[in-house]
Amino acid sequence: MKVFGLAGWSGSGKTTLLVRLIPELTARGLTVSTLKHAHHKFDVDKPGKDSHRHREAGATEVLVASGRRWALMHELRREPEPDMDTLLARMSPVDLVIIEGFKAHAHDKLEVWRSETGERLLYPDDPHIVALATDQPVPQSSLPRFDIDDVAAIAGFILQRTGLSAKTG
Repeated sequence: MKVFGLAGWSGSGKTTLLVRLIPELTARGLTVSTLKHAHHKFDVDKPGKDSHRHREAGATEVLVASGRRWALMHELRREPEPDMDTLLARMSPVDLVIIEGFKAHAHDKLEVWRSETGERLLYPDDPHIVALATDQPVPQSSLPRFDIDDVAAIAGFILQRTGLSAKTG
């Protein structure tokens, strides 16, 4: 599986860009999955549901399945947070996994940056940032720069950078 990341500060538009990139890439015939890092406690389960009750009772893993989807929830309990490579190994094979977050991991990333956030650029401090998607010019950058709304060009760059080809036809 090829891996490519979107990095940027909260509020920069990473998720907005990602949900626009997925249909662009799948329309080109690729299978795409995502891996999102959350910096806070999150839950995909609902209190009162059987699966939630199983976890609360102490189950390490709870797999919920139906005719339409399945979800595996794994409680870390006292285990350390798994690294990105461990998580990727648990995913089903696809052409491309787009990672949102995991800024410190050494994989190619497109930095999503909007001036309105007031945050500094991650580039040039992160040597794994290979391009920028912004809402304005970035001075003193030799990296490829894309308008944050030019989803087709960004998708093309990701394909080129990962060595993938469109499978349409």
